[in-house]
Amino acid sequence: MPDLATLFRTHFDFVWRVARSLGVPDAAIDDAVQDVFLTVHRRLAEFEGRSSLRTWIYAITYRTAQNHRRRVQRLRCDPLLEEPLAELPDPGEELAQARAGKFVMQFLETVSADKRDVFVLCVLEELSAPEVAEILNVKLNTVYSRLRLVRADFRAALERVAAKEEAAKDGAANEGTVKEGAAAERAPALAPGRAGSREARR
Repeated sequence: MPDLATLFRTHFDFVWRVARSLGVPDAAIDDAVQDVFLTVHRRLAEFEGRSSLRTWIYAITYRTAQNHRRRVQRLRCDPLLEEPLAELPDPGEELAQARAGKFVMQFLETVSADKRDVFVLCVLEELSAPEVAEILNVKLNTVYSRLRLVRADFRAALERVAAKEEAAKDGAANEGTVKEGAAAERAPALAPGRAGSREARR
């Protein structure tokens, strides 16, 4: 069995990412991660190996995130949605990933807790449906049902964003066409005036 220091080094990024995806606000993530590893340390001797160690730690992270969400709601603390930018060599790729991360976090704020948990576990963390059923303590068919519904919600959200961006592009293109037309109309009107001025000078 690995010691706590090894578990911390191996699973810290995973626990941090999962806690944030499950709705723990940025201001509370460090405390939540600390609580997770304190629980892991306290209960490590109880781990029986019936599931993978990663699944066991995820289950602890899930319950800890729930507790922190309830605590935050009581304190009326608004979650921060900005996605921390990864250090990537391509600024364009960095920006795209930041926007995608922000979109996912905003989407997770719009769905029920049941759907969000399944989306995070199955889609973002790529756990199997049986593992998710064990963590959430629900039937396997319930996991499949929630996953189907939340994927449909996600597709609908993507379609709304795509439609909005397309409408914005069309609006910008139409505005440019109008400006070009107005400029073309003004150009001939200036010519007689200039000709008249030349005649007057003669």
